Amino acid sequence: METRRLGRTGRDVGVVGLGAWQLGADWGAVDESDALAVLRAAIEAGVTFVDTADVYGDGRSERLVGQVLSSYDGLTVATKMGRRVEQVPENYTAANFRAWNDRSRRNLGVDTIDLVQLHCPPTPVYSNDAVFDALDAMVDEGRIAAYGVSVETCAEALTAIARPNVATVQIILNAFRLKPLDEVLPAAQAAGVGIIARVPLASGLLSGKYDEHTTFAADDHRTYNRHGEAFDVGETFSGVPFTTGLEAVRRLNPARTPGTTMPQFALRWILDHPAVSVVIPGARNPEQATANTTAAALPTLTPAQHTTVREVYDALIRPEIHDRW
Repeated sequence: METRRLGRTGRDVGVVGLGAWQLGADWGAVDESDALAVLRAAIEAGVTFVDTADVYGDGRSERLVGQVLSSYDGLTVATKMGRRVEQVPENYTAANFRAWNDRSRRNLGVDTIDLVQLHCPPTPVYSNDAVFDALDAMVDEGRIAAYGVSVETCAEALTAIARPNVATVQIILNAFRLKPLDEVLPAAQAAGVGIIARVPLASGLLSGKYDEHTTFAADDHRTYNRHGEAFDVGETFSGVPFTTGLEAVRRLNPARTPGTTMPQFALRWILDHPAVSVVIPGARNPEQATANTTAAALPTLTPAQHTTVREVYDALIRPEIHDRW
């Protein structure tokens, strides 16, 4: 698999990684044996970057990643912290960071975590020097090798990129979320900050497998967070209304390269942007995990294909969400 530099971490990672949210919670039930099979299939297909968080299943995802971590060499594991408490800036303290970090290191079974990211914290956190001083101290103490941020908005991303020791920014980027292309990706590339592209298939909308009759389990965020009832609605279908997303996929479908699937097309579109270090699709079974990795070997899309993505976005998606994030 092609590798790229993961920003200021100094590490090279395969361009298709694995997002492990599904293995913790919020996507319907995934039993432990299936979750471990997903992790092993992804790694054996060339994945070298796994992204998780302490809040995914309240540590379940981290513990599952930890079970396989010691069996493979060359992996980079990133986790996130901050969403297990009330989301107020006052909770983003050095003492809390150390407590959260202790728990994540136990869950993962490591002394030093490769990359720790603030998990979409309140906007004022990005401007608090004490927060980043505390993260610098954790690097100096050997608790973490590097740190980054996971953001909701492009404005937050730009503030984080300006911080001298932020290694990576994780942001929603997909064919339904083009706003990061305007300023965030150029700024990150100029600063040497890695971009981790999350929600690359828009919570499955860009899989092309859904229609107006599709339903999801009660414990799946695509049921209970359609309107942002539990967390930022942008994390569910990228904030795009479900029926709008279905129509957009129908318009994108003819642009697919013959012989490729819609997920391959959607992932390849992201990888065509050189500022992206790694894209982190999730998977609920080994077949999905393996299939996602194949996008790395596909040829770049043509200018006409990129134009189609832009035209569909401008016609259907831009009026709905462009100014929100």
